[in-house]
Amino acid sequence: MGEESSLLKESTSINDTNMVEEVEERDPESNPLNEPLLKRNRTLSSNPLALVGAKVSYIESLDYEINENDLFKQDWRSRSRTQVLQYIFWKWTLAFLVGLLTGVIATLINLAVENIAGYKFLAVVNFIQKERYLRGFLYFTGINFLLTFVASILCVCFAPTAAGPGIPEIKAYLNGVDTPNMYGATTLFVKIIGSIGAVSAGLDLGKEGPLVHIGSCIASLLGQGGPDNYRIKWRWLRYFNNDRDRRDLITCGASSGVCAAFRAPVGGVLFALEEVATWWRSALLWRTFFSTAVVVVVLRASIELCHKGKCGLFGEGGLIMYDVSDVTVRYNVMDIIPVVIIGVLGGVLGSLYNYLLHKVLRVYNLINQKGKMYKLLLSLSVAIFTSACQYGLPFLAKCTPCDPSLSDVCPTNGRSGNFKQFNCPKGYYNDLATLLLTTNDDAVRNIFSTNTPLEYQPSSIIIFFALYCILGLITFGIAVPSGLFLPIILMGSGYGRLLGILMGPHTNIDQGLFAVLGAASLMAGSMRMTVSLCVIFLELTNNLLLLPITMIVLLIAKTVGDSFNPSIYEIILHLKGLPFMDANPEPWMRNLTVGELVDVKPAVVSFKGVEKVANIVNALKNTTHNGFPVMDCGLVPTTGVANEATELHGIILRAHLIQVRKKKWFLKERRRTEEWEVREKFTWVELAEREGNIEDVAVTKEEMEMFVDLHPLTNTTPFTVLESMSVAKAMVLFRQVGLRHMLVVPKYQASGVSPVIGILTRQDLLAYNILTVFPHLAKSKRK
Repeated sequence: MGEESSLLKESTSINDTNMVEEVEERDPESNPLNEPLLKRNRTLSSNPLALVGAKVSYIESLDYEINENDLFKQDWRSRSRTQVLQYIFWKWTLAFLVGLLTGVIATLINLAVENIAGYKFLAVVNFIQKERYLRGFLYFTGINFLLTFVASILCVCFAPTAAGPGIPEIKAYLNGVDTPNMYGATTLFVKIIGSIGAVSAGLDLGKEGPLVHIGSCIASLLGQGGPDNYRIKWRWLRYFNNDRDRRDLITCGASSGVCAAFRAPVGGVLFALEEVATWWRSALLWRTFFSTAVVVVVLRASIELCHKGKCGLFGEGGLIMYDVSDVTVRYNVMDIIPVVIIGVLGGVLGSLYNYLLHKVLRVYNLINQKGKMYKLLLSLSVAIFTSACQYGLPFLAKCTPCDPSLSDVCPTNGRSGNFKQFNCPKGYYNDLATLLLTTNDDAVRNIFSTNTPLEYQPSSIIIFFALYCILGLITFGIAVPSGLFLPIILMGSGYGRLLGILMGPHTNIDQGLFAVLGAASLMAGSMRMTVSLCVIFLELTNNLLLLPITMIVLLIAKTVGDSFNPSIYEIILHLKGLPFMDANPEPWMRNLTVGELVDVKPAVVSFKGVEKVANIVNALKNTTHNGFPVMDCGLVPTTGVANEATELHGIILRAHLIQVRKKKWFLKERRRTEEWEVREKFTWVELAEREGNIEDVAVTKEEMEMFVDLHPLTNTTPFTVLESMSVAKAMVLFRQVGLRHMLVVPKYQASGVSPVIGILTRQDLLAYNILTVFPHLAKSKRK
């Protein structure tokens, strides 16, 4: 942690000389939520710093663009129909394995959580029945403390990237940002064990976000043939070890994770489409749907198995399903009023939650910088506070007599149930203990319960709502795997049920349905999802009659929330400093051209078609660029005036130059190579990998004087734009195509002028970085 802290201090000290100027020029009306935890340089930089896990890392972009060099073209021409069919077959096979493994792991996580938490609650109930309240509290708190300690120590010491939900980093990866150490085997293991420990400890978090990350880790590991140290070097598997295919697999993994969390296959596909994926096509839609279908089959098989009593305390309740299909949904025109109120409340409270959580995360960052021990203490403190509230607050509630007309068992003393006796006499139940002294899944299931208008007292619902508002703010951000779905559902269902109690005489909508609508509205107000969220809730509640009012609630909540601040995942992306490229450019970007943008950047470093080894080595050592234009000088055009001209042959990647250096593919004289010479040294599969470092291979003085023919390795079809193109248009093109480099060419080609005047990267097109270089645009933005 000392090295991480020093790196963080170093990254902030870079800007010390510009701090006064930055404060003076800062837009007074700018949104503070857009300010990252790391200070940014006041220049257009291609190597930004970002927080990934607990480590400050240099962030690079991914190569989603097809590199059409001579090797790729030759490989594509030489592939037979059988080889193409095999490649497609293995794509579907990997999609099947992603769904299968995600479903199996989700089942194991649910089984472990239900049994650990179930036996814990059975022991606590036993102490309470014997009126040993203090011993019950100590046992309850001690078990939760131990479970949290296991989850937190694993995240702090072994895999910091396993903490949190992982969804913002997945969004960034699918947007084209390489997030280091996010998808390794260690991260996957810690995520699984940590999720079991944190959820079993009763912390206000869910396993939905971690399951999305788990599915993505499985997909990445399958695509690359296993962990880094034990990769399977099988021929066909190596075809998937590239950024494009890994992106598709991780998309399948993310949708499978949502499906595994909610048993919502269609919702999982739509979640990937609406929330995490930047690039989409019909073939990817089919594969993600296939993966989620496999997940559903696995989950259904596990449910059938566990219904036979072979899974301990794990049963139907172990997989989230808040079934409200037993209630008939009736509503008229006047019921639209409370529905609109819920939508507006969800938007306001969701944006308020985003704002407050942003402040809490900043405070937690200051604590986490002090060292691993502080991270651990923070997690354990939250666990103790949560346990004390869950155990102690039910003593404030009044005992309610059981309604003899109800078909459910009342009161109950088991690990679950809708009418928990807790400290009440026989024939009475404690409604607050029903909501607090249970797993989060059962708490949501209880508050969603229908046809129970008198089950909960308003005071108990108010305490429940206030508690989970506090826990939802202080729990997210500690060093354990955590998801945001369930905490937001708990908060939203609280004020939804309360509004249902208040509106009871004036509406036909059941109180349980009000709780469902409240949860949906708060999720839309915080996460700003609509279509996928609507389908997820329909699949969760198993009631299609909720569709019209759910759509209204979600649309209103998202609209209201968007008027205040960005979604919670966008806020986290900005806080971490991940260079995420938004779908919609700022309006002022149309007033700036890409030519003006490259004018403030350093000069382009380019190579000749046949370049000296010394020049390549110097460029690799002295720059951090990942792409270099390759140009041939002194050519005579086939048409027009017979003057010598400079031809833009294409762009060559840094990774390919490192491969040249590792394989010592040097020439003693300056000449073009033959096709067979290239194929003898390189394969297209090798060039698709992103491994290697400039320091790995030493170059002698004699080799420095040799030459390299860059033509066969150069991408001859790079995306180029005229210098007169607006930045807004360039940004849309950059994002939709999934580029890493965009070459800017002059509008007029004069003799002796380079055919490339600059290269734009992701970092150059971010609104924040552009405003730091062109502060006058911020004033036009306000106007």
